[in-house]
Amino acid sequence: MLPSPKIINNLEDLEPILTKHRQAGRKIVLTQGSWDMVHVGHARYLAEAKAQGDLLVVGVDSDEKVKRRKGPGRPVVPEAERLEMLTHLSAVDYVILKNAAWPKFTLVKMLKPDVLVATKDTYSDSAKLVAVKSFCGQVVVLNPMATTSTSAKIRLVQLGAAKKIETKLLKAIQDVLEEYKT
Repeated sequence: MLPSPKIINNLEDLEPILTKHRQAGRKIVLTQGSWDMVHVGHARYLAEAKAQGDLLVVGVDSDEKVKRRKGPGRPVVPEAERLEMLTHLSAVDYVILKNAAWPKFTLVKMLKPDVLVATKDTYSDSAKLVAVKSFCGQVVVLNPMATTSTSAKIRLVQLGAAKKIETKLLKAIQDVLEEYKT
């Protein structure tokens, strides 16, 4: 991973940065996710999140956290690369890795953002929404910003690979059967 001033290595390093921005009157926005295989929907979502304030902090789920939530084949992109990739998007001011051992809402509680931006899937449960609202000024729930998700893209690749394997396997079986006919 290339070093970047946008990558924050621990929660303690983030506090003075946020204090400086708050003193300057800037509105802090937080969003979180796995950000596996960053695509146009992610970029649109982050641009919309940034539009909710002045400074966008992005929490990035650790590899362990993503595996627990999405299964053993995920993430496709390792956490160091996901962190770095996000720093190259103009909407993103800071990224921080979310440790799998952190209790629920740790980053939200620590940052106390003016605005928390989330997806409809994340906060479809109204009880969860009420719980998180107590730690931030406002919660903005965004709809998906692309026609497909990373998971859907991975499934399409897997289906394409399976189709190629099936075609080649059928051809090999046919060739072997042809050999035995003669």
